[in-house]
Amino acid sequence: MVHPYLRRRAGQEKEIYPTPELEKVLKKTLGIPLFQEQVMQVAMVCAGFSASEADQLRRAMATFKNTGTVSRFRTRLIEGMTARGYPATFAERIFQQLEGFGSYGFPESHAASFAILAYSSSWMKCTHPDVFLAALLNSQPMGFYAPAQLVRDAREHGVEIRPVCINASRWDSTLEGPERDDGLFAVRLGMNLVKGLANEEAARIVAARGDQPFASVDDLWRRAGVKGAALTHLAEADAFRPGLDLARREALWAIKALRDEPLPLFAAAAVVREAEEPDVLLQPMRDGAEVARDYNRTGLTLRDHPVAFLRADLIERGMVTCRQAFEARDRSSLSVAGLVLVRQRPGSAEGVVFMTLEDETAAINVIIWPDMFERFRRVVLSGQMLGVVGRLQKEGEVVHLVTREIVDLSPLLADVGNRSLHASPDPEQGRLRENIVVKPRNFH
Repeated sequence: MVHPYLRRRAGQEKEIYPTPELEKVLKKTLGIPLFQEQVMQVAMVCAGFSASEADQLRRAMATFKNTGTVSRFRTRLIEGMTARGYPATFAERIFQQLEGFGSYGFPESHAASFAILAYSSSWMKCTHPDVFLAALLNSQPMGFYAPAQLVRDAREHGVEIRPVCINASRWDSTLEGPERDDGLFAVRLGMNLVKGLANEEAARIVAARGDQPFASVDDLWRRAGVKGAALTHLAEADAFRPGLDLARREALWAIKALRDEPLPLFAAAAVVREAEEPDVLLQPMRDGAEVARDYNRTGLTLRDHPVAFLRADLIERGMVTCRQAFEARDRSSLSVAGLVLVRQRPGSAEGVVFMTLEDETAAINVIIWPDMFERFRRVVLSGQMLGVVGRLQKEGEVVHLVTREIVDLSPLLADVGNRSLHASPDPEQGRLRENIVVKPRNFH
C-alpha cells in the first residue's frame, strides 16, 4: 500500500473512490487502506461483513505471514464487494492490499504513536541539531548509527563539535556557549567516549577541576588523585591537546614521569616534575596514525575520514566516491568503497541483506540479493571496509547500489596509520600496524 499512497500524496496518481461509502472510509488515506480499522470498515461497508467477521479478518491479517489464514476470506470479500457493484478488478486489488498487510498492519493509534515520535525527533534534529546530537551521544548504545556517524551528520548540518578535553569535558557530552547567531551551541564530547576510562575516575577529575583548569599533567594527577592508567586512557584519546596543548606522545611522555604513589603529606613537597624534565623532541605522528588512534580510543575522529587516506588506491582500482555515485545516472554500473556502518538481514526480506557504506564524501545503501550473499557470505559478515561493484538504482532521492561483486578492503584499511594527507611522511618513521577498529551495527 505504501507506494500507491506516496504517489497519490505527491499528486502523481489520481484518487479513486468507486462509491461514496468507500470514500468516507478511505478519504484521509487517499483511497488506500493503511490501518486495521479501515480494513474492518471496508469489509463491513463494501462486502457486507458482520462485526465478528471483520474482527476475524483483522486477526488473520496480523498472522498472515505465519499461517496464511487471511486467504480464507478471499472469496467472501471479493464476492461481497462484486455483489454490491464494485468492479471485480478493484475487489481483487483491495484483497491483495489487505493480504500485503502481513504482520505490518497497525491500528491507527499505534501508527499515530510512532508518527509522533518520528515527527518530534525530526523537529528536534531540524531546529536544535546541537541538542539532538548531545542527547543521542549520551544515550548510546542505541539506534542504527554509531557516534562517528552521528557526529559527522551533525557537522554537515552546521554543528560545531569540540573534542574530549581534560579541562572542559564532563562524563556526558555537553553544550558550550556562547550561542551563535544561528542559535546553535557547540557540542563538547564527553569522557564517556574514552575507552577504558571509568565513570568514577572522570568524576574525580571533574570534581578536582572545579573552576580552576589543570595547568599540567602533574597538576591533574596530584589534584584529582587518579591513577596513571586513567591518564593514559585520556592521553591516548588526545584529551590533553585541547586543554594543555600536549599532543598524544607528549602527554604520554609526561605521564611516564609520574608514579602511582600516596600523595605527599605536605603541600610544600609537591613539585611539578614536568618542569624538571629536560626538553625532549618527540616525532609528531602521521595524520593517518592520529585518525587510527582516534577511532580506536574514542570510536570517532574530528580529523579526516579514514577512507580519504586511501582514495589514491581506490581511484587506481576504478572506484568512485559515494557522492559521485549519487550524481551518476540510474542503472549505471560502478564501483564504490567504504566503511561498513550497518548490516541488516530482516526476517521479512527473504534473505536479502541491506548494507550501508561510508566514505569521506557520503554514505550509500547497498542491496545484496540472497545468491550474492551466499557467494560472499564471509566477506559480508566480517569485512570492516568493502568495495562493491554493482548497478545503481535511483528513485527520486532514494539511491541504492545493487551488488554484483564484493571485495574485502579491510587489509587496505589497516594501512591508514602509515599515510599522511597534509605533510610528506618522514622516511625515518617506522611503519604503524595499528588497525582501525570499525564496529558495524548488525540487525538480523
